[in-house]
Amino acid sequence: MPKQQLSLRMIKDVLRLKWHAQLSHDQVAATLKISKGVVAKYVGLATAAGLNWDTVQDWSEQQLWTALQPRSAASLPIVVPDWGRIHRELDRKGVTLMLLWQEYVAAHPQGRTWRYTQFCEHYKAFAATLKRSMRQHRRAGEKMLIDYAGSTVALSDGARAQIFVSAMAASSCVFACATPTQRLDDWIEGMMVRALHFYQGMPSLVVPDNATAVIAYADRYEPRANDTVQDFARYYGTSVLPARPRSPKDKAAAESSVQVIGRWVLARLRHHRFDTVAQVDAAIARLLPSVNERPFQKLPGSRASVFAELDAPALMPLPPQRYELARFKTVKVHILCGVVSSVVLGPHSGLWRGCGRHEGHRTLGTSSMGSPSTVPEGITHVRQVVQAHRRCSAPYRSAVRRGNQDEKSASIKVRRMAWAGGRRA
Repeated sequence: MPKQQLSLRMIKDVLRLKWHAQLSHDQVAATLKISKGVVAKYVGLATAAGLNWDTVQDWSEQQLWTALQPRSAASLPIVVPDWGRIHRELDRKGVTLMLLWQEYVAAHPQGRTWRYTQFCEHYKAFAATLKRSMRQHRRAGEKMLIDYAGSTVALSDGARAQIFVSAMAASSCVFACATPTQRLDDWIEGMMVRALHFYQGMPSLVVPDNATAVIAYADRYEPRANDTVQDFARYYGTSVLPARPRSPKDKAAAESSVQVIGRWVLARLRHHRFDTVAQVDAAIARLLPSVNERPFQKLPGSRASVFAELDAPALMPLPPQRYELARFKTVKVHILCGVVSSVVLGPHSGLWRGCGRHEGHRTLGTSSMGSPSTVPEGITHVRQVVQAHRRCSAPYRSAVRRGNQDEKSASIKVRRMAWAGGRRA
């Protein structure tokens, strides 16, 4: 026959005699005409539930029965992890779903948690709700994506200010500024350098599009940047790898940031009147913090907070001085050891061994403040500097003094001899 279940009133009497009257198990069993094991069972359940007589003496029988029922693991609610934090943690280098699942289980030893397979399935379901496209996992501090916005800002003189936009791949932290054109000077000095100093660090890779001002040879598999961009990358210790032609998803964060700047910055400036590009740049700088500090819709935090947490610690330090724009061209050494370029003409005594050869000529542009650069130009042979001089801004102007007429006369004489020899031939 099945054992007869003890009534709730009898259970309460067991607890009263045990805790309030301070009787032993034998005395309680003898008083209530029940076995000693039954007394030990219900006293143990009440003790495991953290009850005492002061707590249960005013309870109803239903409250007491609910508190004494042993809770199985299946009856406990599942502890749901913070999927937004899990998604952000995966952007860190070396972090995997297995590691995050182990930390999730260790953080809730008494709770009911998912096993690894269920944990992965629920995370995939969460990630699918973010965007219906291929998920690209960006590592912290790995890439900076840059582009020019299609929208421009009209100036009072009829010109239009171009809008440069950059974004970090992991945090989507946005930088934007205005430039007069989209030439190489604007890409390098005004844009990339300013963006890097805005982020206060250097990413491992800079990803532009295939603009002709930046990329010398656009190829799907082996693109090549021009010499100025490569010099910029060497100075900052990074690499410049353009996106594939006609593949905007390779820099999706930049394309999305261009849309964000157009909606939250340029749209707010549509009723303003600007006279110069500097005024447009100042207006964008005032609105930029509101874009980066705006909270995400489905993920915790904002662009600024995620950048400070993920990207900023992973960025490489910047050099002490800013990069100065340099232009490169190939020139031929004259018979009198002179080099002719678009900005300088003069003799270089250190090039006598290279007569008739093609040498590299490095011309520095203006500094970041707009003043002429004081760093001398250099002439290289087999990637070694063999001569340096200050830049002569006047085109086709001799680098020698006017008093030195011997070399000038000799140069004219050589030219006449070469012309005469050609006529006799």
